[in-house]
Amino acid sequence: MPMNYYNLTHNPFEKSAPVKEAFISNDHNEMITRLNYLKDIRGIGCYTAPPGSGKTFALRCFQENLNPNLYECHYICLSTVSIMDFYRQFCNALGLEPTSRKTEMFHSIKEYLFYVKKEKSRTKLIFLDECQFLSHSVLCDLSMLMNFEYDSFSAFALALVGLPHFNNNLLKPPNEPLRQRVVVHYNYSGLSTEETAEYILSRLESAGGARSIIDEAALNAVAGSSNGNPRTINSIMTNALMLGTQMKKVSIDTDVILAANNEIALG
Repeated sequence: MPMNYYNLTHNPFEKSAPVKEAFISNDHNEMITRLNYLKDIRGIGCYTAPPGSGKTFALRCFQENLNPNLYECHYICLSTVSIMDFYRQFCNALGLEPTSRKTEMFHSIKEYLFYVKKEKSRTKLIFLDECQFLSHSVLCDLSMLMNFEYDSFSAFALALVGLPHFNNNLLKPPNEPLRQRVVVHYNYSGLSTEETAEYILSRLESAGGARSIIDEAALNAVAGSSNGNPRTINSIMTNALMLGTQMKKVSIDTDVILAANNEIALG
């Protein structure tokens, strides 16, 4: 087994890395910084990244470091939904009883969020993931949900998270009211070559491995093959550990990385 061969306690590139072992990339740091700003001003933020970039993991890291007496997060992962499905999911996330009428759910959500902020002095943070699937009708209602006391007060913070083409959706004229309300915006750029190397080495060390498990040329090869995408890096390195074991490689080199990358491409 690769973990035994390389003296690793576990697969360092598995999906469920603990928050305390998070690799603080520039993208991760920028998103956390903007999320902190968003919670303070209670507005709308938009965060976009290609699949596997780590944006959902950043949300988890951010949530685990909040004061639960002051802030409460609700994560809603969306797919293609109707306006009624959206409101039902929103009500369920807040612990409210969905009804058969959109207007009732709309007012119920607004009244509850207003009450929590005004009477309990707690800020709700709503994370809507996969926002690229949202219809114009849902996006339009999101803008109206943020309107409190003649638009002079914000009762909660809303983070819209999705793939990069969600930005194009916001630029469409019908979505202009929502786009104007976006006060924080960040697009992931991916790990740099240097960050990719440090990410791989930090993950290996987190599993008790030595940095010598992979050579410098191989680190650069991973960076070139992955375009700085953490999920792709994880896949390449998981394959590389298995292939390196089969090939009896003391140190993973570019040949192993090339073979690992070809397996992913063929798969």
